[in-house]
Amino acid sequence: MLFYTPDINGGFARLDEEESRHLLTVLRRKPGDRLRLTDGRGFFYEAELSEIGKKHALARILEQIPAPERVGRLHLAVAPTKQMERYEWMLEKATELGANEFTPLQCKRSERDTVRTDRLEKIIASAMKQSLHAWLPKLNQLTAFQQVVKNAAMPQKCLAWCSPEQLPHLKTVLRPRTDTLVLIGPEGDFTPEEVAVALQHGFVGVGLGSARLRTETAGIFAAAVFNLTGE
Repeated sequence: MLFYTPDINGGFARLDEEESRHLLTVLRRKPGDRLRLTDGRGFFYEAELSEIGKKHALARILEQIPAPERVGRLHLAVAPTKQMERYEWMLEKATELGANEFTPLQCKRSERDTVRTDRLEKIIASAMKQSLHAWLPKLNQLTAFQQVVKNAAMPQKCLAWCSPEQLPHLKTVLRPRTDTLVLIGPEGDFTPEEVAVALQHGFVGVGLGSARLRTETAGIFAAAVFNLTGE
C-alpha cells in the first residue's frame, strides 16, 4: 500500500489526519512498522513509522527512490459534467492511466459553472496512490475556454469534437513522447465559434471513433490512447 504526503523534510515524513487515521484505525499499524510513501513529486520512500495518532503520524525516512517520469505529458482540459460523480470518475481513471494535468473547462454550453477543487484533489491523490504512481497530477481551477486556448503552450494541441465531417482519429494524430493538450467539451459539444477560435490558435480537430462518447468517457479514452502512443 502506498501513502501520500508532500510534507517530507529533515529525514521525516509527516502524514495528515486522514492518512494517520487510516493507518491507526483501519490498518492497525504501530511504531516500528514499515511504510511506502510518495511525495507526489516523483519520489517513493521507504520509511519506518515513528509516532502515530488519530490526527498525526510521523515516519522516519530510510530510503528515497526516484520514479521514472514518462516522456511526454498529457494535459486534459474537460468541461465538467452536470452530475459531478461522472467527472470525478473521469479524473480518477485518467489519473490511473498517467495523465499529468487537468483543467475543468468552462465553455459556452457548459452544464455547471462551479467545481469543488478540494474534493477533486482528494480523488486525484487517492487514484495516484491506488495506481502506485509517484507523480501527483496538477489540478487547475475552472478556466474559461478562450483563456485555455490562448495560453496553450504545449507542442501538440488537439480539439476533440463532433464535426459533421470526418476528422482524423486522435490515435493517428498524436506524436509519441510529445507534450499534449486535449480539449473535450460539454455534452452539447463546443460551439462553432469555440471551434473556430481553437483552430485559429493551432489546435488540430480530432475524432474519437464512430461512437458518440459521453464527456467523461471521452476524457478516459483520450488518456488511454495517449498512454498507448507513448509505449
